[in-house]
Amino acid sequence: MATVLLVEDDHVVRGAMLRSLADRGHAVHAVGTALEALRRVAAETPDLVVLDLGLPDLDGSDALRMLRGITDVPIIIATARDDEQTVVRLLRAGADDYMVKPFTGAHLDARIATVLRRVGRASRAAAPAVHEVGELRVDVGERSATLGDQPLALTRKEFDLLAYLAARPGRVVSRRELLEEVWRQPSVGEDQTIDVHLYWLRRKLGESAAKPRYLRTVRGVGFRLVAPD
Repeated sequence: MATVLLVEDDHVVRGAMLRSLADRGHAVHAVGTALEALRRVAAETPDLVVLDLGLPDLDGSDALRMLRGITDVPIIIATARDDEQTVVRLLRAGADDYMVKPFTGAHLDARIATVLRRVGRASRAAAPAVHEVGELRVDVGERSATLGDQPLALTRKEFDLLAYLAARPGRVVSRRELLEEVWRQPSVGEDQTIDVHLYWLRRKLGESAAKPRYLRTVRGVGFRLVAPD
């Protein structure tokens, strides 16, 4: 059984999908707008999201990009759009699977099971779960970080940023890579978002851009996490 967030504005389709998934043992929560989906995911992390593209308040492709900015949970796109260009674009933007309506409840249930198995295997294969750089320790499984013996109070995205850099100690990571892998945004032009998070992360590490210890800026290239000299 999985906890599924169903994002579908058509109340008839939503009701049918909800009943079908519930009959197959899933715990299903259904919302009709992108804004409701974002609020729900931020408050209660589901196991998987089924996302319609034709939402009343925001196009589903934009909703996908925004969801990927706050969560890594698997997302299955469910829509009537079936052109290859759209499929490829959404998969590259962070969707884990794509289903064209109409489809049966059994088909959707099988896709959910397949995606969750794939994510589970990837999670088990990911290593190491704990990264240590100098006195900095980042436990990905526990989503906790400590500096020396002091825990760091990090926001969700600050932790994701630190964990990504800690998994690649000494390696220069570009802004584009951070946008694509941490924020799940393939577009450019979000430098301010990265800078704000780096500013607060540096403060919590007890350093600054002018006097760095762990977080080093490689001008014109990107950033790297290193142990202090």
